[in-house]
Amino acid sequence: MTQRARIEADGPEPGGGSGAAAGTAIDAGAELDPVHPIKPPAPRFKPAGLTTAEVAERVARGAVNDVPVRSSRSTSEIVRANVFTRFNAIIGVLWVVMLCVAPIQDSLFGFVIIANTGIGIIQEMRAKKTLDGLAVIGEAKPSVRRDGRTAEISTSEIVLDDVIELGPGDKVVVDGLVGEADGLEIDESLLTGEADPVLKKPGDPVMSGSFVVAGGGAFTATKVGREAYAAQLAEEASRFTLVHSELRSGISTILKYVTWMMIPTSIGLIISQLIVKDNNLKDAIARTVGGIVPMIPEGLVLLTSVAFAIGVIRLGRKQCLVQELPAIEGLARVDVVCLDKTGTLTEGGMDVTECRPLGGADAAYVKKVLGALGESDPRPNASLQAIIDAYPDSAEWRCTESLPFSSARKYSGASFSEGDGENNTWLLGAPDVLLPAGDPALEEINELNEQGLRVLLLGRAARELDDPAVATGVRPTALVVLEQRLRPDAADTLRYFEDQGVKTKVISGDNAVSVGAVAGKLGLPGAENTVDARDLPAEQAGMAKVLDENAVFGRVTPQQKRDMVAALQSKGHTVAMTGDGVNDVLALKDADIGVSMGSGSEATRAVAQIVLLNNSFSTLPSVVAEGRRVIGNITRVATLFLTKTVYSVLLAVLVVCSQVEYPFLPRHLTLLSTLTIGIPAFFLALAPNKERARPHFVKRVMRYAIPGGVVAAVATFVTYVIARHHYTGPDALKAETSAATLALFLTSMWVLAIIARPYTWWRVGLVGAMGGAFLIVLVVPWLQDFFQLKLEGTVMPWTAVAIATVAAVLIEFTFRWVDRRFPA
Repeated sequence: MTQRARIEADGPEPGGGSGAAAGTAIDAGAELDPVHPIKPPAPRFKPAGLTTAEVAERVARGAVNDVPVRSSRSTSEIVRANVFTRFNAIIGVLWVVMLCVAPIQDSLFGFVIIANTGIGIIQEMRAKKTLDGLAVIGEAKPSVRRDGRTAEISTSEIVLDDVIELGPGDKVVVDGLVGEADGLEIDESLLTGEADPVLKKPGDPVMSGSFVVAGGGAFTATKVGREAYAAQLAEEASRFTLVHSELRSGISTILKYVTWMMIPTSIGLIISQLIVKDNNLKDAIARTVGGIVPMIPEGLVLLTSVAFAIGVIRLGRKQCLVQELPAIEGLARVDVVCLDKTGTLTEGGMDVTECRPLGGADAAYVKKVLGALGESDPRPNASLQAIIDAYPDSAEWRCTESLPFSSARKYSGASFSEGDGENNTWLLGAPDVLLPAGDPALEEINELNEQGLRVLLLGRAARELDDPAVATGVRPTALVVLEQRLRPDAADTLRYFEDQGVKTKVISGDNAVSVGAVAGKLGLPGAENTVDARDLPAEQAGMAKVLDENAVFGRVTPQQKRDMVAALQSKGHTVAMTGDGVNDVLALKDADIGVSMGSGSEATRAVAQIVLLNNSFSTLPSVVAEGRRVIGNITRVATLFLTKTVYSVLLAVLVVCSQVEYPFLPRHLTLLSTLTIGIPAFFLALAPNKERARPHFVKRVMRYAIPGGVVAAVATFVTYVIARHHYTGPDALKAETSAATLALFLTSMWVLAIIARPYTWWRVGLVGAMGGAFLIVLVVPWLQDFFQLKLEGTVMPWTAVAIATVAAVLIEFTFRWVDRRFPA
């Protein structure tokens, strides 16, 4: 596809603009009003933009781009999400009942839920504050013309009829009509699915959500705010979200099954305690509630939210914006990272180290051509900017046509009237694209590439710039040698991924040999085996095989990057893609996790789940580590919560079948839950954890929770039944409950001790502190009275200890057997 823009050949437009359509009326293409079917007048493109008075008038009548772009849930949404939950509703009703019929000790579980909900709200509000602050830093700032001057403003400050400038990588933030076009190519694939960029001319519409891949121009905003085509889609796509993660979907699945188990069990328990056993009504209600409350793993969702929120806060301190919360989890599951060389392994800037004239070309003339080429592009990329810095424009040449750089073409160009009556067309780009295979210059270029240098060819074109075959028959004139600046932290980051078993693929549009040399300097394994993407198999299976066997790929087109991500995913890989250029957008969008640099184009930042605002590649290990901490720790604490759910349900079933009083009051299980689950889980959920994330969350949790819960329930019920035969008298039930509580506490403590492994000083201290706290309750008289816990005699307490010891051994054996029999 040829791009052309005759900028100066026909002289300036009457309106004073330099663009192709400056000062001319443009058809708005406005839709007909169904009520008043009169086509409104087309807005006139104003090269100088609106005046201050015109802007104020539009603001006054509300013609402002007022779509809220939020990186997090609103305060009201956070409060609703934490307060109005299914389990909070159940516990709230039970709490009210207990406040009416039982002492305050048996209502402690309600205060715990209030505290938990408050903690969840506070932590997510802290995360919201961090995210919103980072979102402002990373927000796109479109260039808008007003009063004849161009300034960057916030997207929300754009008004109707504003003139907005566009350049490579810019995102179209509102709908409009093109007024100026200099080889302007717009990619609308994120909206329409059409992969090929669309050449835009004056009068053509542009839609919000699309982005510029080549060239530049300006357009008039015709629809702003919620009227814009993709405004609502863009808002949803860039919003902080808590959904679509294996961790959260797994927890939701577990909670669904827990709910179904609770319903029949609770009904049976209610009937058993209220009808079959002729107990005191209030005591029966209290014991019924005591059986229902522990079935609910109420703290599990809270701790997951808190762990994610604290992860966001920790990463925010490192200038890492997590635009979608599950991205923390997703990057921890990644086993292949695809890196774009420029801007990731290397810094954005480059330096011209040498200019080699070819075929006897005059060095001074070559520098004039390079300077003129630099001047012809209003939005130069990093390579052209280095040339501009080295060879400022010194020739009074007139640019008659320009061809902006495109990553699909691999070259740019311009035609000049050189002042002496001679007209020439020049191309600047990849030598191996502009020169035929076997050209003598390619051997010299290959030697430079092997040193990790980037080489551009300056050539005189034999055809017109608008000829589709303009790159055919190019006469080599000079080689421009560029040195890329390696990121000082790149080598350590690559080494981290290697140590963690994450494969790294370098995918670049540059020469494969040059890319391999850069990767080799950074110590990337397999950097010596480079692949030219033009030789890659077209079919997905063949491409996936080559990708698995090699690490460095050059001359990759934007569409190929997307295909390579899909090929890796077809092999079951979880793929992360990093990039900062517009040519990375499609691959970033399709990857499991997209990571953009803060200095990257607006388009890459818009589609990426993670934005490194400090442009530091070395931040990625922190994101991986944070994800592993969250997943590993939530898996640990989920086992604790669900073990409690399993033993509570089974204990209730055993009580119903045996037609006996439920052994516990709510106060007993509040104490047990706090010491064996609540407090330890909070610390374990926030602890360091470098274990690699593994799939099948539900399976991995339930394979421990089910046997652990079954053993705990059986041990507790056996102790309770023995105690019922051992104790007699009016206070027998209190003594029976105390013995059963001791057995359940010791068994649950052993589950906690297993989950806390591998031991560190603070983990041992945590387990010891929980045991010490329970011992204090047993020996301090007022606590004995408060919790109705007093061990009577010595036979039954030691029997409870013996049963708990057997249960602990059985749990240890069972967990090890599960590890061997059902590895996750």
